[in-house]
Amino acid sequence: MSFRSPRLFSLGRIERYVLIQQARSLTVALAIIASLIMLIDFVEISRGVGSDVDLSALRILGLMAMKSPAVILQLMPFVFLFGTLAAYVGLNRRSELIAMRAAGLSAWRFVLPAAGTALIFGILTITVLGPVAAWGDGVFQRERTRLSAAPVESDRPEAVWIREGNSQRQMIIRAEQQDRARARLTGVTFFIYTVGENGALSFVERLDAASASLTAGSWRLVDAVGAQTGQRAVSYARLDLPSSLATNEAFARFARPQSTSLWALPTQIERVEQAGFSSTAYRLRLHQLLATPLMFAAMSILAAAFSLRLMRLGDLARMSIAAVILGFAFFFVNQTFAAFGTAEVIPPFLAAWLPPVLTGLAAFTLLFYTEDG
Repeated sequence: MSFRSPRLFSLGRIERYVLIQQARSLTVALAIIASLIMLIDFVEISRGVGSDVDLSALRILGLMAMKSPAVILQLMPFVFLFGTLAAYVGLNRRSELIAMRAAGLSAWRFVLPAAGTALIFGILTITVLGPVAAWGDGVFQRERTRLSAAPVESDRPEAVWIREGNSQRQMIIRAEQQDRARARLTGVTFFIYTVGENGALSFVERLDAASASLTAGSWRLVDAVGAQTGQRAVSYARLDLPSSLATNEAFARFARPQSTSLWALPTQIERVEQAGFSSTAYRLRLHQLLATPLMFAAMSILAAAFSLRLMRLGDLARMSIAAVILGFAFFFVNQTFAAFGTAEVIPPFLAAWLPPVLTGLAAFTLLFYTEDG
């Protein structure tokens, strides 16, 4: 008696053919969306940064190349929605899916491999492509700030705000100017607070100094005047205050959540919380990245199930319009949950995971109904 191994997880010729058709459609959808995004970014950079500084077309293209990948990856769910939808529409129009179904091939045999491919690409996106795009977005933000601020930097520099502390003490620092090369602030004011048992801040002392330099483990204040609550002001020629900041941390702003990669987010969350700021936006970004593979897979299953159910003779226009509405509905729901998470109306975990979970449940429901009645 011969024994044949099960082919539940193996890809046959039909599955490979369907995956090839899906890959072609995804490539076309990605090319169209990426071209539109890059065109919009080129015009935006030309009118924004280019209006402040005279930039060549090559420089604008360089800035666009740093900014666009992050936006493209953010819209990748649309690529899987419309790309997978186009692939199965093409198979239906050529009656290939009808022949597969007539031969007794279950829809799960060619839908699940497509979802698995989307899941793998989602993992690749958040682990490899995402960090590269986040790095490019961070470089673009710094370059845009530097170029936009160049004409007015000598007129009136913006005030610098720094916050540091621990579970016992918090300091808010404001300075008129900063010298990053020498780690020095001028026209600086220190507001010092103590942290109570319930986390409430109690004001303790204010210090005004002509300058403050960050050295190893301390701020060195020059020509300072300090006043504690309920006491007279005291003058200091030199005064040292303990600090937990490194030079590169004190004179650099926290990166945006969108400019922070998956690998750097845990450290960034810890830094933000140690500085006394809310880390909700960073936690939301972390969970959104972790949920990305599930979203890609859910959109692929939904697009496949959607095309299988609605593709009938004469229904192509209705299906296309419904797909566009579905895409915009996904974008609205995802942005709404993200806004709720940022505003701390719901926990960041739920704000990030509910949209892909709901999309996946809707996709499986529709596919079960289509396949099994």
